[in-house]
Amino acid sequence: MSDRARSFGVMAEAYERFRPGYPVELFDVVMAYAGRPVRSALEIGAGTGKATRLFTRQGVTVTATEPDQAMLDELREHVPASVSTVRAAFEDLRPGEEYGLVYAAAALHWTAPEGRWTRMAALLEPGGVFASFGGPIQLADPAVKEAVRAARAPFLESDEIPSPDGTPPECEMQWPGTELQRSEWFTDVQQCAIERRLTMSAHEYIGQLSTISAYLVLPPFERKQTFDRIVRVLPRTVEIAADVTVHLARRRHER
Repeated sequence: MSDRARSFGVMAEAYERFRPGYPVELFDVVMAYAGRPVRSALEIGAGTGKATRLFTRQGVTVTATEPDQAMLDELREHVPASVSTVRAAFEDLRPGEEYGLVYAAAALHWTAPEGRWTRMAALLEPGGVFASFGGPIQLADPAVKEAVRAARAPFLESDEIPSPDGTPPECEMQWPGTELQRSEWFTDVQQCAIERRLTMSAHEYIGQLSTISAYLVLPPFERKQTFDRIVRVLPRTVEIAADVTVHLARRRHER
C-alpha cells in the first residue's frame, strides 16, 4: 500500500464526521442488478463504515474488512453488533466463505492490481455480484473551484486520484469497469451514476479536505498553509457535486 493509502487512520474521527454517507438509491441499484436477494456481503476497505451501514440497514449481513486499526475502531462505534469486522488488507484475505456480494466503497483503487480479479472471484459465489462505487467531491461553482485550485497550487497541483489504468476521463467506460471488461472472471459489466448535490459550510468543506490523502501526505506546515489559503477564498457555504459512480459485474459460473 502506498503512503496515500496508509494515511487515513490519523484522521479517522474527521473521516467519520466530514465524509458524506451513501444514498439508499445505491442499495437499490446494486440489488436491481443482482436480480435476487443478497443475504451476505464482504466489504473491502470499509473505512469508518459509511457503506457498511447502508447495506446492514437493508438486512444484508456484512463482513467489513479494513487494514487500518484506527479506522476499524471508528467503524465499530457506528455499526450494529451483527457486523463482523476483520483487520486485513484485500491482498491478505484468504479464500474461504463465498459471498453473494463483494463491494468496495471508494477503496478499490488502493488495492494491488496484480491478481486483483482472481482474488475477487475467489471471494464470490458463482453468479455473485461485485460492486465498486464512489467519486470525487467537487465544488459545483466553477469560479469557486478555480479559486481553490489557485489557492492550493503552491503546495498541491491536484488533489484527485488519477485513473489506476490510465483510462482518459472522456472515455465512456471508466476504471474499474475497463479492467472488469478484460477479466476472464467477470461478465455483464455495467456503469451508472447517481447524481447528488450537497451544501457544506466552509468549515465542513475544509474538514472533508482534511480526510483526502493528497493533503494528508503533505508535511504538516504545508498542509496548514494550504488549508489557510483555501479557506480565505471560500464563501460561507459551498455547493458540492458528489455524484456516486457505480460499477457492477457478475462472477462467471465458469471461467
